[in-house]
Amino acid sequence: MAKVTFKTDLCKGCGLCVSACPKKILAMSKDVINAKGHHPAEMTNESACIGCAFCATMCPDCVITVEK
Repeated sequence: MAKVTFKTDLCKGCGLCVSACPKKILAMSKDVINAKGHHPAEMTNESACIGCAFCATMCPDCVITVEK
């Protein structure tokens, strides 16, 4: 199982990671707003993550880290 970490303070809420996820387990947070005023991305089902790191590759601000 992969471990995915988000630097939520730096996320600008662009959603590129959400669209890149082949398992569709990423979403923009509905209840959290970061210091920049954006809804950051979050993992909805970490146990379903295959560790492909497409989300981290697509992130323009490098806020996602995937560890296998």
